[in-house]
Amino acid sequence: QVQLVQSGGGLVQAGGSLRLSCAISVRTFNRYTMGWFRQAPGKEREFVAAISRSGTSTNCADSVKGRCTISRDNADNTVYLQMNSLKPEDTAVYYCAANLDNSGRYDYWGQGTQVTVSS
Repeated sequence: QVQLVQSGGGLVQAGGSLRLSCAISVRTFNRYTMGWFRQAPGKEREFVAAISRSGTSTNCADSVKGRCTISRDNADNTVYLQMNSLKPEDTAVYYCAANLDNSGRYDYWGQGTQVTVSS
């Protein structure tokens, strides 16, 4: 059974930084494209960032571009999201997700981590 366990997050002041981690319990981590999503209160879940299976290709949403770094450690089955210059509008529950073999769909999700940015 695929499990994603997130850590990090919490309360951060505007302008600050945070790093979220997501560890996945699979034998072949390099088969999974990994992504981060977030959902703010009263809003739909939105894409934040994604990283290819090899880690050589990354993408951040326009709303966080320039403030976002996604990375992965394929030896440790972990993906990271580094966010800098945080804004109150970054407040949301953040989720990591896994997409097996570029299926085009994220089938596996972490438990979610609350990030609150105070102004």
